[in-house]
Amino acid sequence: MFSHEARLKRQALFDLLFRSLTRVSAFGVLALLMAIIVSLVVGSMPAIHAFGFGFLTSSDWDPVNDKFGALIPIIGTLVTSGIALLIGIPVSFGIALFLTELSPRILRRPLGIAIELLAGIPSIIYGMWGLFVFAPLFADHVEPWINKHLGTLSYIGPFFSGPPMGIGMMTAGIILSIMVIPFIASVMRDVFDVVPTLLKESAYGLGATTWEVMWNIVLPYTKVGVAGGIMLGLGRALGETMAVTFVIGNAHELSKSLLMPGNSISSALANEFTEAVGDLYTSSLIELGLILFFITFVVLSIARYMLYKLGQREGQAA
Repeated sequence: MFSHEARLKRQALFDLLFRSLTRVSAFGVLALLMAIIVSLVVGSMPAIHAFGFGFLTSSDWDPVNDKFGALIPIIGTLVTSGIALLIGIPVSFGIALFLTELSPRILRRPLGIAIELLAGIPSIIYGMWGLFVFAPLFADHVEPWINKHLGTLSYIGPFFSGPPMGIGMMTAGIILSIMVIPFIASVMRDVFDVVPTLLKESAYGLGATTWEVMWNIVLPYTKVGVAGGIMLGLGRALGETMAVTFVIGNAHELSKSLLMPGNSISSALANEFTEAVGDLYTSSLIELGLILFFITFVVLSIARYMLYKLGQREGQAA
């Protein structure tokens, strides 16, 4: 009897310890997040007081005269991330579709391992490969074709014109797409594998094609996981530093052309933080980090809201 009561007390103590540990871990994440936000806000205050809202709309970046603006890095971050997702999402979907539905069984594991290995390559390796291998090939063979066939068009021409230098916004976006594809494709493949075989086989039995099964059965069933994979890739694209620094050109110049050099928030921080002299210069760079944090938060919040509204519509339809 005594042994049984002692065991119950010990189990209750372990249960209390476990609940306390999980609670501390959960609130510890929130405390860490708040600490990061507070440190960024405090570090940004000199720049906020000096430039105000104009910091977001100014394209100036003159450390000598203490004139700073975040417009060019913000545009560069959004454009390169947008290019990365524009290329990465359909390619990742195709990879996941092939691995789960079309690939011979003997090839699924080797191809899956290869995709996962791509995700583990350090970003600086992607940057070096992009600068020394991809950029020269892009300048010699791709950009002249783009200038000839797209640069002369009426409305989109200004976005695809310029000297073929190989480095620029588009190059950075393509390198980012190569980096985010393994993450998005791996998540898509895993969530596609979770779909019950009965659902897919039933659709095939009714005469549905592979595309119809994927579009009407698999994607609705796994939309939350797919969106999570895309958000994972977007987070990688928004915060990527070294690879973008190598190939974006690091120029504080505003240009319509995607082929011209530009800058992003992460590359500006990597290039200039160690050289920042003066409180205002350092504070401006910290405010860039705060802006990047805010952009990521807004994008993720919009994604979660869209998923919530989609779930509501499905519930109403049911």
